[in-house]
Amino acid sequence: MQEGTFTAPGYRRGTVCPEPDVFAADCPTRLLLDRIADKWSVLVLTVLGEGEVRFNGLKRRIGGISQKMLSQTLRSLERDGLVVRTVTPTVPVSVSYATTALGCELLRTLRGMVDWAERRMDAVAQAQTAYDERERRLAQAAG
Repeated sequence: MQEGTFTAPGYRRGTVCPEPDVFAADCPTRLLLDRIADKWSVLVLTVLGEGEVRFNGLKRRIGGISQKMLSQTLRSLERDGLVVRTVTPTVPVSVSYATTALGCELLRTLRGMVDWAERRMDAVAQAQTAYDERERRLAQAAG
């Protein structure tokens, strides 16, 4: 992998990471992975992959997200170059969000993960039930 510079919170601008390593605690790559693997980021990017959306449209579409969390997520995704914010000077001001080319590239990978979760949730739920039952039996036998 080529040497690159990364700017991440907690790192001085231009921190050099000759070999990005997501397993290294101090590598900015891990911070990026944390952000793009966050459930709110995945959901926001997935919705924006359908087209430009206003803030309240995102809030309505993503059940359970607070206004504060949505704002923070959008700001982080915009800072990372994955989302673009467009302000239209109307009365009242209209703000909409869309994915950038970089965000669309990431979205192709995220869609596979979302599709897998939707297809395999029943199998995961069955595994969880079986695990919980085994643990219950072990607790009863020990107790």
